[in-house]
Amino acid sequence: MPQKNGVAQEAVQNIKRVSKTMTEAVARQILGVTEDSSWEEIVQKYENLFERNAKNGSFYLQSKVHRAKECLKEVYKPKEPETKKGKLDTSQTTRHSRTIW
Repeated sequence: MPQKNGVAQEAVQNIKRVSKTMTEAVARQILGVTEDSSWEEIVQKYENLFERNAKNGSFYLQSKVHRAKECLKEVYKPKEPETKKGKLDTSQTTRHSRTIW
């Protein structure tokens, strides 16, 4: 099998990466949830569908359900606190918090 040059290899990797990604709309359709659904509802639907396919379904459908949940996990992930010049802005945090080792 001939070796691919760097550009061709990168193109193949990009095609593989794009083909593996799932849109939010498709993820919601697979799990049967709407944009108004809470994260708890999504997890409940996921667990129900995942278990159903584990018992008497297909591995393909089970993997689709899993990827749908992972896709929506990114949407529902809490936002990272904003930083200023690499330092955490602690102006909104309580002053009584401390780390105990």
